Parts: sequence; structure tokens; C-alpha cells
Amino acid sequence: MEKHIIPLKNAQPKFLVLAGDGVNCERETAAAFIHAGGAAEIVHINQLLENPAQLDSYDGMALPGGFSFGDELGSGQLLALKIRAQLGDVFRDFTAQKKPVIGICNGFQVLVRLGLLPFPNESRAAALAVNNHGEFMNKWADLESDSSSVCLWTKGMKDISLPVRHKEGRIVLTPGAEKQVYKTLVKNGQIPLRYATDINGSYERIAALCDPSGLILGMMPHPEAFIFQATNKTRHSNPLEKGAGLQLFENTLRYLKGEENDQEGLQRHGT
Repeated sequence: MEKHIIPLKNAQPKFLVLAGDGVNCERETAAAFIHAGGAAEIVHINQLLENPAQLDSYDGMALPGGFSFGDELGSGQLLALKIRAQLGDVFRDFTAQKKPVIGICNGFQVLVRLGLLPFPNESRAAALAVNNHGEFMNKWADLESDSSSVCLWTKGMKDISLPVRHKEGRIVLTPGAEKQVYKTLVKNGQIPLRYATDINGSYERIAALCDPSGLILGMMPHPEAFIFQATNKTRHSNPLEKGAGLQLFENTLRYLKGEENDQEGLQRHGT
């Protein structure tokens, strides 16, 4: 399957948006990077596996939502196995280069199963389980943003509402060590978003996790589904006005372009 190149005036920075059997949010995710001022290429997982070296030509990566490989053996499990077994060192090198990575919904599940969240290169400390009510959710959720989080993607973000649609989205921490893991996550600023109310039983209402660097983000809500007010849950007078989800993608493009935004306190990491 050939990759779909999304045209853009400015060809940099460029994100790889992964596609595959059952992934169904790749076009919306690619469009989000475009409207934020970047470029995006939708690449099928099979094409990436045939030529893993191409990954190095991208400035960042997105693992979109959907039902990769039909959620066989668990949500995101087969896609994570393919990446681990066939991309191996190439994928690890990509993340080691401090390139931004986002996993949304099914993509979040993949990042957790790969061991990239919440603590890379350590024993898995989190998992995504079936919602405590046992049902698939398709609704809008109010989210609380942590201004002290190290997460690059959510810097300067206020409390927002985003769509959620998942059945395996309840974040659980290491059994018997939940309090200690949670304490570490809070101390490190690795919980950028929480649900304003308990919608699925996630530990302490956690809706998203980032790694200690703040560059790798996994979240269950769908920011790519609210880039414009046209898709807001309520009618808006200007459907082309920015939606709240766009800021996540804008933050990352600013980082990659080396820009600073004093109003939002956005600065490049390491400066």
C-alpha cells in the first residue's frame, strides 16, 4: 500500500502518521498536524516494516486511534508486537532521539504495551483495562489540565472538553504498588490530563500519561476530533474557529521549529 502524502506549504516539520488494518483516525490526525503548521505522511504499518530506515526521515510520529488488527489479543497488542519484533532498534533509536510521539486512544494502548509509557526502559507500571462499567463509550468528556506537567504537548493548555470513544480505556497501575507509582507520576509531572469526573474508573481519573521527558504522550481522548468548532458538541457561530484539540499539535510544532511563546510559557526543552 502506497503512503498518502498530505500536501502542505511548509514541508517541515514532518510527522509520520501510522496506519494499518483497523486504524481509522489517521486522516484526521494528519490533518491536525497540517492545520497546526506542519506536514504529515500517512504510512501503512506494512510499508514501514518493509523499510524501517524511513522512520529516521521524520521529525515526529503519531499512532492514531482505531481498532488496529481488530483488537485481537487485546487493544493495540498485535500492533505493538509487530513494532517491537520487526522495527526493534530503529523504533527505539527514534524515541531516543527525543522526537515527539503521540498515541491517541488505540495508539495510547500501543505505547503502553511497548513499554514507552509511563517509564521507558523500566518494568511496565501501567495498563489500559476495560472500563469499569464494561461498555464502549462514545461521548464528550470534560478534562482538567495540569499546568505543572512536563508534557510538551499540553503546555499552556486550559481545562477543555474532548470526545472519548473506547472500551479499554481505564488506566490501572501496578497491582499492590498503585500508590507508589502514582506518587512518582505526580512528582515527575507525568499526568497532564485528568477526567473532571470519573467516567470509566481510571486510577485517580487519569486520562493521559507522558514519559519523564514530556515528549511522548498517550491519551484516551481524541484531540484530532476537535480541531475546528465545526465538530464541537454544541453549535458555534464560527465553525472554522480553532477547536481546543489543535493546541496540542501547535505546541509540538513550536517545539520542533524552535519557537517560543511567552504568553503560554512555551520553551524548547533543554534551554
